[in-house]
Amino acid sequence: MPITPQVLDELLKDYKTPDDMLGSDGLLQQLTKALVERALEGEMTHHLGYPPHDVAGDNSGNSRNGKSKKTITGKRGTVEIEVPRDRQAEFEPQLVKKGHRRFDGFDDKIISMYARGMSCRQIQAHLQEIYSVEVSPDLISTVTDGVIDEVRSWQSRPLDALYPILYLDALQVKIKSEGRVANKAIYLAIGVNLQGTKEVLGMWASENEGAKFWLSVVTELKNRGVRDIFIACVDGLKGFPERLRPCFQRRPCNCVWFTLSDIRWLMCRSKIARL
Repeated sequence: MPITPQVLDELLKDYKTPDDMLGSDGLLQQLTKALVERALEGEMTHHLGYPPHDVAGDNSGNSRNGKSKKTITGKRGTVEIEVPRDRQAEFEPQLVKKGHRRFDGFDDKIISMYARGMSCRQIQAHLQEIYSVEVSPDLISTVTDGVIDEVRSWQSRPLDALYPILYLDALQVKIKSEGRVANKAIYLAIGVNLQGTKEVLGMWASENEGAKFWLSVVTELKNRGVRDIFIACVDGLKGFPERLRPCFQRRPCNCVWFTLSDIRWLMCRSKIARL
């Protein structure tokens, strides 16, 4: 439903300075509080099946039981809200869930800064300076550790037994760690499954690219379920094909190893043949 100019005029009738809108007790904070509390009240009505003060709640077995105060953190700071309760303690709010004190999207900001190489203390100072939000280093560590657990789960997930095409390559990227920027080799394994969809099988970081590390990568892929491939696309790293070729030749369907220069040559030859 669109917000009419009349509604905006009513909201802004006392507006004089930016603090009236953006301050810690400004219009946006008040509006956030009002909207969240109204939405939670709507969730309670849906949960109980009747609105406040309705006679349908008499002797229904469950009813409203006051409200509890809760401070939530969003991208514009902290807001104190009142969360409705029911007598049987069965109400499970969805907008601000039990045990949660942060809006969706706030954790994303922490993760984004962490991915850019900022320490927990630097993230804490940044949030305090930009959003006027007091966040403890322990909270930041909890958020980032939760993401790390998901990453580890993704890294160890089971893989298909067969990938018709497997791409193996490493990228040289600059990574900031402990306040210093250094070049790292990011190993990539991308497989094309039987449905024809590309799938990132894994990513690994090392100081530089080497055939020995690639052997450990392929060994991990095998341990996660990969048994055979049809075509492997690799670059011209010395000793790379020789180390990896035996890994996938235990089945009748052998691997065919192409370097990227081979693929470019075949594409060029194909173009010439069509002229």
